[in-house]
Amino acid sequence: MRVAVLSDIHANVQGLEAVMTDAVNQNCEYVYCLGDLALAGPQPKEVMDYVMEQTAWTVIQGNTDKMIATFGPEVVEFLEAQYPVMANAIESDVEILTDEYKAYLANLPPQLSIEIEGVPVLMVHGSPRANNEDILPGMPIEDIEEIIAGTTEKLILCGHTHIPCGYQTNSGQTVVNVGSVGRPMTEDPKACYCIIDFNDGSFEVRHRFVPYDNHLAARLMSQRDFVGADRLSDLLLSPTQRHI
Repeated sequence: MRVAVLSDIHANVQGLEAVMTDAVNQNCEYVYCLGDLALAGPQPKEVMDYVMEQTAWTVIQGNTDKMIATFGPEVVEFLEAQYPVMANAIESDVEILTDEYKAYLANLPPQLSIEIEGVPVLMVHGSPRANNEDILPGMPIEDIEEIIAGTTEKLILCGHTHIPCGYQTNSGQTVVNVGSVGRPMTEDPKACYCIIDFNDGSFEVRHRFVPYDNHLAARLMSQRDFVGADRLSDLLLSPTQRHI
């Protein structure tokens, strides 16, 4: 069975459509999505409509999905203290997204343990410990093993950082960060996702880097009506920092 695993769409229709076209061309049978669907991107409503219409998807909740679903003064205060542009973005997004969208995000599971073709798989957004914990390239394997301590799944899939990477632990577990569809933080900012081939208890993982019209996405982003939208627009063309 061949599946696509994607994360961190962040309201980027152009990135999502390019990835889904590639996934169809690669004969993927199913899609697993690790969250962060709508915050701080060009077209939050359109991405939510797309995702909610899919029947061959399994979706979990990202940290920003939870922020939208539980939006209130505490969320704004947290973001204003650390990421002021994101605070402006979420205030704009919650005006666009109706209660139906917020309820969908609220009801997504924070993580999911499943079995695919005999392979136990754990889907998380950040890490098994927290939806906003980073798993990044170049970390000591001891740190990775501490982060996943207590898990038993053979394959652990995550996103959140927008930077793809992978680890093989001494316990025989595989940890894969699938990267970002909608706001890639790589030197060449192509939309990134993973294809995984499962076969009778084994699996093979490949990252896919897909070109998309990031100039159109950036132009749409710059037209969002909140302070800092232009800075988020620039990140779609030339990534420098994940949080602003």
